[in-house]
Amino acid sequence: MSTTPPSFPPEQPTSYGPLPNYLVWAILITIASLCLCCVVGTIPGIVAIVFATQVNSKLSAGDRSGAERASKNAKLWCWITTGLCILGLLLTIGMRMAGYDNSYWQNYIEQMQHQG
Repeated sequence: MSTTPPSFPPEQPTSYGPLPNYLVWAILITIASLCLCCVVGTIPGIVAIVFATQVNSKLSAGDRSGAERASKNAKLWCWITTGLCILGLLLTIGMRMAGYDNSYWQNYIEQMQHQG
């Protein structure tokens, strides 16, 4: 009497849902950082855009784990850029409330030019 091992159906590829690429967030927060704070906030925004653009290309190449890493990195850099943007905005508001406006800096520059 021979027993045959039970047969299992062939493995089906696991179907995963789409990954968020955070590209819209990365672009908008990068533009906002240019407008609201400074270039320091723009650099991580550009990094976020780079990672965000990698998500779909890695998915279409079949690199699911690479796409997941790119998605996580894009989200991280979006949050970093958002934090820097908020910090820059708060500093700008604080400086305005303290009386530092464009005329202050213009006077400072004029004084430096007259001294030199």
